[in-house]
Amino acid sequence: MRYFQLALLCLCAYTQYNLWFGHNGLEDFRRIKAAVDKHQAANADLAKRNKLLKADIEDLKLGLEGVEERARHELGMIKPNETFIRVLSKKHDE
Repeated sequence: MRYFQLALLCLCAYTQYNLWFGHNGLEDFRRIKAAVDKHQAANADLAKRNKLLKADIEDLKLGLEGVEERARHELGMIKPNETFIRVLSKKHDE
């Protein structure tokens, strides 16, 4: 009977070791879960970016206001008979 109890104790210790430190144990689970959480956060950011890009595409497809706004902002274009005024802020470093 004594050997049977010793064998059960050894088996229990072995399974606990595998659970905590072995291959596919809790340490691997934590590491993989952290990687999955990181990738899900990155995917959420990319989904937001894709949504904004789709909105820009739809805006550019539907009307000229989006094209005009983009041309004015990114290219600095102005309409004929329009005066362009640029206001620069003073730098306080000097």
